[in-house]
Amino acid sequence: MAVISDFFNNKILRHMQETFTEVIGARVCICAPDGQCLFDDGLGAAPQRLHLKVPVKIEEEVIGLLALCEALPAAGQSARAEAGAAGSPTPKWVSNFLKLMAGMISSLCNRQRTLRLRVEELSTMYRLTAEFTGQRDLKTVLTTAAATVVEMLNAQACTIRLLSDDGEQLRIMAASNIDDEHVVHGPIRLADSKIDQEVISTKRMVYIPDLEHDSRVLFPEGARAEGLVSALCAPLVYRGAALGVIRTYKSHAYRYDRFEHALIFAIAAQAGAAVVSARLYERAVTAAKMKRQLRLAAEVQRQMFPANEPELDGFDISAVYVPCFELGGDFYDFIDLGSGRTGIAIGDVVGKGIRASLLMASTRAALRAHAANISDIPTILANMNRGLCAESAACDFVTMFYGVIDPAEMSLTYANAGHLPPLLYRRGEHFRLTAGGGVLGVEADWQWQPGRLELLPGDTVLIFTDGLAEATNFQDEAFGTARINQAVFAAVADGRDAHGIVQHVLWEMRRFAGLQTRLDDLTMVAVKVL
Repeated sequence: MAVISDFFNNKILRHMQETFTEVIGARVCICAPDGQCLFDDGLGAAPQRLHLKVPVKIEEEVIGLLALCEALPAAGQSARAEAGAAGSPTPKWVSNFLKLMAGMISSLCNRQRTLRLRVEELSTMYRLTAEFTGQRDLKTVLTTAAATVVEMLNAQACTIRLLSDDGEQLRIMAASNIDDEHVVHGPIRLADSKIDQEVISTKRMVYIPDLEHDSRVLFPEGARAEGLVSALCAPLVYRGAALGVIRTYKSHAYRYDRFEHALIFAIAAQAGAAVVSARLYERAVTAAKMKRQLRLAAEVQRQMFPANEPELDGFDISAVYVPCFELGGDFYDFIDLGSGRTGIAIGDVVGKGIRASLLMASTRAALRAHAANISDIPTILANMNRGLCAESAACDFVTMFYGVIDPAEMSLTYANAGHLPPLLYRRGEHFRLTAGGGVLGVEADWQWQPGRLELLPGDTVLIFTDGLAEATNFQDEAFGTARINQAVFAAVADGRDAHGIVQHVLWEMRRFAGLQTRLDDLTMVAVKVL
């Protein structure tokens, strides 16, 4: 039990006593909780009786008394002192003064006690943090936490259970000073454990005075076998989210005090942060492995793109591909069809990332397989469409442009499967190449109409995906077809080749968008007739 002398040394207490006595004009004693005066000031025997007692408290605990003592009258005693003589009522101002001083001393003691608790708590947390620092393995982190609780609180044992991802089960992750045969290693349904359910739902501690006879305890026989009597259950919480439950056990009936509550709660919070840190590390390791796999997949995907542009008499062809992520859903391809003819394809698969890249690879493979044996473009698209409809989900579809350049006839035969129409630039004007039909992979019986374009010297055809036209700036304005046209006309006027045209258009788009995050892959193919 705390007493007032735990918070002030004798010199300070004596000075207080003398000051109070001088102010009142009658002797005031600072006493222990049982009423014994701490100092007699050289007056000899203790006072015959206490005329007025005012308690000094910390919370509800009395740690001392301020007492107005009834002493023998002294010669020349003042009127004030006479008012406090035996048999006389105590003046109200004296009572109020002592109550005020008692309140002030209580406040000072409370502050000092709180400060001491905080220092001890910080010391414990420093040690615990040092224990956790450098620990990356979740099992090691929790085992360290359980052992730390047993040591610092002089507990009999400690267990830590974590919630499953769905929040319906608790699984034991660490146990300290408990025989393994008494540990329930399998998951426990949260709905079956009233105590854990209360801890998790309220994020507050739950005290169990008697483990063996408490109806809420799931395994009282295990507690009896281990000699465990009392327990305190605390939530593992991180940023308001409950992660699990830490239980501290005592081998005898025990009531945890305020400091132990605060310390366990602080340890639980520290352990919760360590759990999150360990999980983040595990996820970072997994993410690093996944990233490495994505880099390998991206390298494979890049190998699917043509290494070089085709060399055709009378034509200059160039392409650019800028993925939004490591794996993209855009593609372009050049297919040698023999007899000097070359197939040009550009496509855009719905979605992003791994799913889109796999569908892109499948679509490219199907195009090459059909184009090698079929010359009719609508038939190629129809065969690809039936395969996509049969082998992919309803939400998967592809937009694609496919055309064949014939240098002998100076023509471009094409069909557009739901893709943005390519643009033909001729003598200061531009035209949209719109022949075709719907997207691939939606309706198995769709058909496409071919288009044919006679090419003239100086013509430029730009084929692109929506990542170019729909690129936005910070005002949410799209780059749009009008700016594409301006960029192409400027590049043609400067006499740029096909490579210079796509690079100039790309530069203008980037200059327009600035540092705005791109949300889609971007692919362009330029065909310039010499």
